[in-house]
Amino acid sequence: MSDIKSIFGQRVRHYRRNKGLSQERLAELCDLHPTYIGQLERGEKNASLETIMRVCEGLSVSPEVLFENIVPREGGSAAQEIYNIAASLSEEKQKALLDIVEKIADIV
Repeated sequence: MSDIKSIFGQRVRHYRRNKGLSQERLAELCDLHPTYIGQLERGEKNASLETIMRVCEGLSVSPEVLFENIVPREGGSAAQEIYNIAASLSEEKQKALLDIVEKIADIV
């Protein structure tokens, strides 16, 4: 379960940063404590459904976005692990990763 919490937290951080929000501002929008947001992002807290909905509202994203293809890494495919890593990156880094993957695919 800790992998799911970690992936969820990475996604929260990704969307928070992409929206230019500090942890403090997101906490205000969600009516949560800033420390709690940090703990969520680090995968230290197991959020309730109510908290997940608050975070989604604060980030203006649907729960589906934060949970899309979320599975534990244990026993998961390499493609799933790559997806989970890429989903936590900024748009700029995702494009750079795509360039690398396309170059590797051309080599093989």
